[in-house]
Amino acid sequence: MGTEATSPQSTSRRVATSDDLEVSAYLEIAREKGGQQPLAQQPASTAAEAVVVVDFGSQYSRLIARRVRELRVYCEIVPHDATWEQVAHLQPKGVVLSGGPASVYEEGAPLAPPWVYGRSLPVLGICYGMQVLAHQLGGAVMPGTRREYGHAELHQDAAGSPLFAGLPTSLPVWMSHGDRIERLPPGFRSLAYTDNSPVAVMANDQGIIGLQFHPEVAHTPAGKAILANFLFHICGCQGTWTPKNFVEEATERIRQQVGSGRVICALSGGVDSAVAATLVHRAVADQLTCILVNNGLMRRQEPERVVNTFRRNMKMNLVYVNAEERFLARLKGVTDPEEKRKVVGEEFIRVFEEEAVKLGKVDFLAQGTLYPDVIESRAPENRAAAKIKTHHNVGGLPTRMVLSLVEPLRYLFKDEVREVGLALGLPAEMVQRQPFPGPGLAIRIVGDVTREKLEVLRSCDWIVMDEIKTADLYRQLWQSFAVLTDTRSVGVMGDYRTYGYVVAIRAVTSEDAMTADWARLPYEVLAKVSNRIVNEVPQVNRVVYDITSKPPGTIEWE
Repeated sequence: MGTEATSPQSTSRRVATSDDLEVSAYLEIAREKGGQQPLAQQPASTAAEAVVVVDFGSQYSRLIARRVRELRVYCEIVPHDATWEQVAHLQPKGVVLSGGPASVYEEGAPLAPPWVYGRSLPVLGICYGMQVLAHQLGGAVMPGTRREYGHAELHQDAAGSPLFAGLPTSLPVWMSHGDRIERLPPGFRSLAYTDNSPVAVMANDQGIIGLQFHPEVAHTPAGKAILANFLFHICGCQGTWTPKNFVEEATERIRQQVGSGRVICALSGGVDSAVAATLVHRAVADQLTCILVNNGLMRRQEPERVVNTFRRNMKMNLVYVNAEERFLARLKGVTDPEEKRKVVGEEFIRVFEEEAVKLGKVDFLAQGTLYPDVIESRAPENRAAAKIKTHHNVGGLPTRMVLSLVEPLRYLFKDEVREVGLALGLPAEMVQRQPFPGPGLAIRIVGDVTREKLEVLRSCDWIVMDEIKTADLYRQLWQSFAVLTDTRSVGVMGDYRTYGYVVAIRAVTSEDAMTADWARLPYEVLAKVSNRIVNEVPQVNRVVYDITSKPPGTIEWE
């Protein structure tokens, strides 16, 4: 069985700039110590250098994609039943089969699509992915005599494999499986074993490799080097997917998509919309008009700051729309989080369409949709994943839209967007801003959204940000904010009984928001935040701290 146990991943936030020296070192290992020629042809351009991750439902699929991208090779995650027609545009140089919770001998267990074996591509099967390879290529998979979860020592059967170039013959690895390979498929040989897995790595001469362990997790120290050897030596990748190259290619794609059309961009002041707007402006210049909609759900002084920043520093066409009353009217009485997101998403589109009419003929709407938005909203290209929540700019969009979407960041993770922002020359203070949800404070108020509650939450949020920055913790956290709960509690101030709101403080560390850990904030910082909130915000008399990680929780409460 390919059952996966959770590995304690490092969730500290990555800095915006990547470790290019480390990538270069992996490239040198792959090129100088591999001893054989790459199995794939060199790409004609960086756009042709891509790897496909076939997802069998693994909790680590996103982590595999991240590790590949950290090595400067573009990749996308596709469901296990994706057809060749759905991936051919990527011109993949290799395939990774993810782990998963199933067992290959179970009825209806997911298997790799036929094109994985029919296109002469290098393939790397990880955990369940290795068992799929063995099962489909004529080997045998059986339940292990005992399951193997956690640390194990991997021993190479024979030196000289390009997969282990530059690595010692014994390595600590992270295992998470119940089944094991009982018989190798024809043409395969064993490359390594552990005490509980006689075949922990297998390969054939066509570049098809199976790993029983997880190279993508932090608890396999040499895992990134193993992935690098597969990408650079076996697949023939060059590691050319850099922020600079992405900017050049995205600019050209936007020009081709937009042509002579006009674009409006949903500008919020956050990192995603700022980078998306800058990319589109770089591509089509004055064909772009940015629109900042004050929906009444933004943080204190946010609209004014965004207008000043973009008009003074970015030199873009900017239209400011005050739609506060309109959004609050639509949200009146709405308490369901999913409905809030859909209401905000739809109203945004309607405002944009109306503004487009005022501007004349407008054809496109640009927005800063990211890959985690697509994944969590279960967009069509990721139908195998469960929907966690609807993101206002993906599942929250209305079915009828006049404008076509331009989404240059749709397949990037947040830290990749930050790198692109720096490559575009955006100021670091803008690029390093913590994420802010598209539906704004509406999903940080549990229950109905009112003007009074918004003002209470803005005051609490201001204090949280002030103290986090004063303690020099802002850049160390993925997000930190206040949540206004729908709970009231009894308190005492002076000699009087109070009955006020309970405010929850949320602070997390993360790499890409797909997983997150609650931040161990110093007690003195929490004490200052709590003391200031109950003293400066009269409607609040109790402050609690959320110590839930993701999973099982999400970063936002709604």
